[in-house]
Amino acid sequence: MTHTVYYKRFRMECSLEDIPAPDRLPDGFIWLPWNDSLLELHAETKLACFQHEVDSTVFPSLGELPGCLNLMKAIRNRPGFCPQATWLIAGPDGFCGTVQGLIDAAGLGAIQNLGVVPGCRGLGLGKALLLQALQGFRQVGLSRGFLEVTACNELAVQMYRRFGFRSVKTIYRSVECAVPLGVGSAT
Repeated sequence: MTHTVYYKRFRMECSLEDIPAPDRLPDGFIWLPWNDSLLELHAETKLACFQHEVDSTVFPSLGELPGCLNLMKAIRNRPGFCPQATWLIAGPDGFCGTVQGLIDAAGLGAIQNLGVVPGCRGLGLGKALLLQALQGFRQVGLSRGFLEVTACNELAVQMYRRFGFRSVKTIYRSVECAVPLGVGSAT
C-alpha cells in the first residue's frame, strides 16, 4: 500500500551583480574545476551528500549511485551545461562537496545539486560552492541565478537568503511512499 506525500520546495532567484568571491577554502581543502574525467567522482560525491537526506526521498535518484551517475550524465549532456559553475571540493578525507550549473532557456544560471558530505558540514564549504558556482555564471555573462530547495532544509534556505536569494515560487512535489505493514490497514 502506498500514499502520497507532498514536499514543499522554493524556487529562489538572485541577482549576480553583487555576489562576493568565495572565501579561501579551509586548510587541506582544494577546488577541482569541471573536467569530463570527474563525472563519476561528482556522482559519488553527490550520493555521499544526499543519500540519507530528505532530498533523496524527494528525488530517489539521489539515494543510489546509478541514479546519481545518470543524473550527472544528463546534466553534462544538456545544451546549457555550464562548466564554469560546476565544481568539486576535495578534502583531507576525500571528495566532500559538489555543485553543478546549467543555463536555462531564459538565460538564467541554474544551481543544481549543491551538497556537502555530512562530516564536512559547518566548515563553510556550502557557502563556498554556492559562491563559486554563481561566480561561474557571472564569468559567462549571466546576470541572474536560481535554484530550488526543499523548504524543510532550513539551513540551506537561510544561507541562500543571506546571499540575496528570494523565493519567487512555491512548488509542491508529490512522492509515493510505502505504508509500513499494519499502518493504515484493518488488522
